Amino acid sequence: MKDKNYMHAALICLGMLCYSLAMVTEKLNYPRSSLHGHHEKGKEGQVLHRSKRGWVWNQFFVIEEYTGPDPVLVGRLHSDIDSGDGNIKYILSGEGAGIIFVIDDKSGNIHATKTLDREERAQYTLTAQAVDRNTNRPLEPPSEFIVKVQDINDNPPEFLQENYHANVPERSNVGTSVIQVTASDADDPTYGNSAKLVYSILEGQPYFSVEAQTGIIRTALPNMDREAKEEYHVVIQAKDMGGHMGGLSGTTKVTITLTDVNDNPPKFPQSVYQMSISEASIPGEEAGRVKAKDPDIGENGLVTYNIIDGDGIEMFEITTDYETQEGVVKLKKHVDYETKRTYSLKVEAANVHIDPKFISNGPFKDTVTVKINVEDADEPPVFLAPTYIFEVEENASPDAPVGRVHAKDPDAKNSPIRYSIDRHTDLDRYFSISPEDGSIVTTKKLDREEMAWHNISVLASEVHNRHQEAKVPVAIKVLDVNDNAPKFPTPYETRICEKTQTIEPLITITAEDKDDTANGPRFIFGLPPEMLQKPNFTLRDNRDNTAGIYAKRTSFNRQMQDFYILPIVISDGGSPPQSSTNTLTIRICGCDRKGEMVSCNPEAYTLNAGLSTGALIAILACIVILLVIVVLFVTLKRQKKEPLIVFEEEDVRENIITYDDEGGGEEDTEAFDIATLQNPDGINGFIPRKDIKPEYQYLPRPGLRPASNSVDVDDFINTRIQEADNDPTAPPYDSIQIYGYEGRGSVAGSLSSLESATTDSDLDYDYLQNWGPRFKKLADLYGSKDTFEDDS
Repeated sequence: MKDKNYMHAALICLGMLCYSLAMVTEKLNYPRSSLHGHHEKGKEGQVLHRSKRGWVWNQFFVIEEYTGPDPVLVGRLHSDIDSGDGNIKYILSGEGAGIIFVIDDKSGNIHATKTLDREERAQYTLTAQAVDRNTNRPLEPPSEFIVKVQDINDNPPEFLQENYHANVPERSNVGTSVIQVTASDADDPTYGNSAKLVYSILEGQPYFSVEAQTGIIRTALPNMDREAKEEYHVVIQAKDMGGHMGGLSGTTKVTITLTDVNDNPPKFPQSVYQMSISEASIPGEEAGRVKAKDPDIGENGLVTYNIIDGDGIEMFEITTDYETQEGVVKLKKHVDYETKRTYSLKVEAANVHIDPKFISNGPFKDTVTVKINVEDADEPPVFLAPTYIFEVEENASPDAPVGRVHAKDPDAKNSPIRYSIDRHTDLDRYFSISPEDGSIVTTKKLDREEMAWHNISVLASEVHNRHQEAKVPVAIKVLDVNDNAPKFPTPYETRICEKTQTIEPLITITAEDKDDTANGPRFIFGLPPEMLQKPNFTLRDNRDNTAGIYAKRTSFNRQMQDFYILPIVISDGGSPPQSSTNTLTIRICGCDRKGEMVSCNPEAYTLNAGLSTGALIAILACIVILLVIVVLFVTLKRQKKEPLIVFEEEDVRENIITYDDEGGGEEDTEAFDIATLQNPDGINGFIPRKDIKPEYQYLPRPGLRPASNSVDVDDFINTRIQEADNDPTAPPYDSIQIYGYEGRGSVAGSLSSLESATTDSDLDYDYLQNWGPRFKKLADLYGSKDTFEDDS
């Protein structure tokens, strides 16, 4: 840690020295001058104009990763016209001004207030200007300069990969190139040795070496044998500062595998093989097997067998089983126990592929002796093959042929054979076999997705001796038919903000298919044709059995529709192709300004999106207060309007008395609340008076309407007022009486107290002065044709 602090201090001093040298160079090359400049004369007397620079500055440097207690002094800006009286103000603008770099507006000193990282940004372009402190008037044009961040060795080398894998042939020559590893250093390669890398090998010697400058790994040991050791683990280190002490380093692991070459011949593990065969065996039956071992792998380990000599060369043949790398000795012609009981063969095993580079090592072949004894014994039937493998397509109709097994009786009597299926191996009875010829057929449709292989056993027995029985395993492979459509592995659901600006896929979907890979992938994704007209969402097939779903719109309204069901059509690559339509649920959610989802519930969103919890509580409190005020107001209003006794002057109310019959006087009057004049619609129902308690109440007579009257309502009201004022027996309330007589031109006028001059009461009667139109509407309701005018 101390070494690193010392290094930082030394680099800071170096940076300041460079800055001082730059300032001195600037002063020597560009002498300071006044803002206005001066004239110089050339050789021929012409006046030369030389523009004086108003700033003394040069390219500035600041060391990166400085962690000192005080801000770093980057440099100083000074104008020629600055006399030191403080009237000039220095202003700094540009990249990082005011945040990373600050300037003393009086002295022009620039400091870096934050730790800088050259790997994040190597330089900053700033603009300085001198202005009048009092008027902010520019005194000189803006001047631009650059602050460069000086590099220190603070980044270790990093390899492009954490683990490398490479192959090299075994027995390669020394110096054979294996692989090149590369590391990078984020430090400045043009400054010092911070990014100068040197490679070295930490593990893997003495088998491999690495070039210090290039990182190329080469073989260092000759004749490395894969059969002895196939895999090596090598650790490579990259160190900066040219590999010197104090540099930073990084490592990577390289796994090197030796690939095989044909450097080993096949060898038989024994010199003689003993075999036997019944005299009743038929041509093609196996007498035995031989095997030569080859430690090589792949095509280098392939072995072929031949019979090159022996007295049985005409009676037997040998074939190669490339799966087991064995030589299969088979009967070529019938043998007779009584004629010859023993045969001898010389079998050769040789590599199929030979590397010319290793021919000099010797012949890549080996031989062995095979002795075959002919036996005479009563044997059970023998199948021509030790196992049978058949294929049948799924969904094939019943009785579809599968294959045929064949067995023979090796005895001289050659008893007939009967075939049957061991039902313990075919519990569901998918197959049946012909007893006579061993032909196997299906009994029901097969489903590969339910069971891809069926393993059954076929029994063969002699007709004349049921105890002579043989069993052979039969493997039946169900071939795939494209009968399953691809579909989503799980239900897909995703969410999206109402205001979305993302160009990334909302979700990446994939599919699964129960069919075999030949009929399954590649999957093809698409949208139904009806979804292609003004789509809300689009689909992009990634052509790797996945697809991305993108939002076509940038704005959604969750209150109108809070989720979308997007149908997606998925097709497979089978023949014929199968397809299915799957649905993707896309929910519209409310998000905050940071794009984080808040709620996907439309009701909850309505409350939470615009108002906070405190605001909601305040609104509810206001509503409660308003309800209390309304209840109090209604209660007081009702108490104020409760009817008083008839004789109290405060309870005086207006009444409308209508006489619908001839004669009768007061007995035919009907009282109406004054509210009827305010709401003429209330005339249709009976409304009793509230200011008095009448002895009799009469219901309105339907069909009887007052006769029209041509008397002026103004005169009628004035007359009634005078009568009421002069009548000492009148009650202490105004009454409006309408006398409706039969016929027209009734001499009985209307009366009202609108113009009453009575001042004995404290009641205000002026509210009746605007009731002229209301009297007219009331008269119309009762059928009167009198003319009413608003006297007011």
